[in-house]
Amino acid sequence: MTTAIGFTDTDKSTSAVLQDVIDSMHDEHVTLRQILERMGESGLLLLCGLLSLPFLVPVSIPGVSTVFGAGIVLIGIAITFNRFPWLPEKVADRKLERARLVPVLERGLKVLRKVDRFVRPRLPGLTAGAVVNRINGLVLTAAGVLLMMPLSFIPFSNTLPGVAILLLSTGISQRDGMVVAMGHLMVVLTLVYFSALAYAGFAAGQSLLG
Repeated sequence: MTTAIGFTDTDKSTSAVLQDVIDSMHDEHVTLRQILERMGESGLLLLCGLLSLPFLVPVSIPGVSTVFGAGIVLIGIAITFNRFPWLPEKVADRKLERARLVPVLERGLKVLRKVDRFVRPRLPGLTAGAVVNRINGLVLTAAGVLLMMPLSFIPFSNTLPGVAILLLSTGISQRDGMVVAMGHLMVVLTLVYFSALAYAGFAAGQSLLG
């Protein structure tokens, strides 16, 4: 599953895109491939934001960050190169029952409509255009890599990149440059925090050897 996704700038909110997907489900079964193709970039970014939610607490469950972080990295790479992320055919083409799936999507739709009240198209220089989208994709990928680092036992080591991922995925999908800028800032703060941890660990090691 590596076909071009055709990412383009859009005025539609993620909730509107999700509503279109729900309205288009006429068959008894639907596949993940079909859902992602219909949602395009918004669907990938929505999934990315959902994967970041478990880490919005000071300490996360060990091991989960590696798996979820890998998923976020794949999405970030997909956005950077304007292509669908690779997925095993068994996952991409597995048939899902419409009767069970639609109620779940409708609950998510209610949440997205609440989010829509706080985000809106702003600062287009940070969201509009192919080059800017690729840069944002690279930053999102970097945030996923930071989330994957095996530091879940350290407070805020998952929270900071988790917040960055949520801000970036929300800002990019809603074309809200202010939220995207906040996401970039969180990535920088995460790098500073990790650098401080590395320096503290190095200094502690040196004192023990001394």
